Formats: sequence, structure tokens, C-alpha cells
Amino acid sequence: MNENSYDAIAEQYKNSKQLGFRKCIEEYTLLKLIGDVSNKKILDLACGEGIYTRKIKALGAAKILGVDLSSEMIKLAEAEELKNLIGCEYLVNDALALGKVDDFDIVMCMYLFNYAQTKEELLQMCKTVFLNLKSGGKLVGFNDNPMNKLENYATYKEYGFIKASTETRNEGDFVRYVIFNPDGTEFSFNNFYLSPQTYEACFKEVGFKNFRWEGPFLDAKVSDTEYWDTFFIDPPLIGFSAEK
Repeated sequence: MNENSYDAIAEQYKNSKQLGFRKCIEEYTLLKLIGDVSNKKILDLACGEGIYTRKIKALGAAKILGVDLSSEMIKLAEAEELKNLIGCEYLVNDALALGKVDDFDIVMCMYLFNYAQTKEELLQMCKTVFLNLKSGGKLVGFNDNPMNKLENYATYKEYGFIKASTETRNEGDFVRYVIFNPDGTEFSFNNFYLSPQTYEACFKEVGFKNFRWEGPFLDAKVSDTEYWDTFFIDPPLIGFSAEK
């Protein structure tokens, strides 16, 4: 994973959180999966500029640590914390090399695993999560959907993004996201494709129980559900959960 790529687009990525799917699908799915966080100790791996770190702390988490590879993302997160001191902590580090920080009740990984370019990298990320979870703790998160059909990658522009890959999309191939922000700007970054079977094998090998693909879910408060039909016919993104 290359921190420099996100250092260059940190502000644009933060602004992309204003897109509709971020709130009514991405955030809604995370909150549905994470459940009650009251008095819980939580690790937010790949926290970005801390949008969900802050939201989860505000919902009653006892402690939350956000970790991201991008120093610019962490600068944005720390700047928000200084504006409104709610007790979020942040650390610049790589999930591939983090090691053990603490025993957490919950680890959340919003778009972490889709940066693994090989099975070995994914396995190491899973090991990092497992190492930092207490026995009985849970992992929740959101990810590029490896079951998303390649022919549908370009059909999501009305929601603020499109995807692209190689013609055959083999293991380790790039999945490029182009994001169209509400202010008219656009930017891009690469995830990587690993098959659902590779994901499931890695979680099993590390020792996770009950790994499941989850959702994604649309906020029940959304009135114009038909607008999201194309998104949900073949979801480009997906949630997941597992237990230690």
C-alpha cells in the first residue's frame, strides 16, 4: 500500500463522504453491523480522515484508535479532533506491519482489505486484526465487492463513481475507482481484486469464526428506493463481519 497516493487526494477523499451512497448505504451498513458500541474499545483500521472514528466515539465507545497509512489523512483527522475534543486517538501506521496494539472489543475495517494485492498481504491484514481482537471480539467493515460483475463496473456514475479493471480481472489486478464529488471535481485511486474464495480462505486460516458477507443495506428512511435499483441489482460494495 502506498501512503503517497492518499496523501495527494486526502482532501478530495474527505469531500467524497458527502456523496449519497456514503451516508445511506456505507454508513448505514457499518452502524447496522457494529451494533451497540457503549463502553467498547474499538480499533478503526484504515480510518482515513476519521469520519467513522468520530461517529463511533460519539455513539458511546469508551476508547477508539484510528490507524491509517496516510499521514495527510491522519492530519485531517487530528485537525477535526482539535476542533471538537471527543477523545479520538490516531496513529500513522500500516496494517501490514502494525503488530499488537491492545485487546479491542471491535475492529472496524472500512475499505482496508481491498488494498491487499496478494493472498499473502490479505492474510497479514487478517492476522493484524485477529491479533488486536480480544477473544469473542468482532470484526466489521465495508469493502469493494469481489462478487460485483465486471460488466457492471461502469454503471454506477449516477451514484458518484465508476469502476474499471483489466479485461479478465485476475487475482491481484487493479480495480480503479473514479469518484465524482458533489462540487464537480473528480479523483481516482486503485483497489485490488482478490476472489471471494481467497477472502474466505484467509479469514478461515487466521482463525476467524463465522465470516460472512453482509448487505449492503439501504437506510430504511430513504424514500426514493427506486433510485438505488442499479446499485443493488449488482452491488459494487459490500459489508462483512466475523468473530474471534
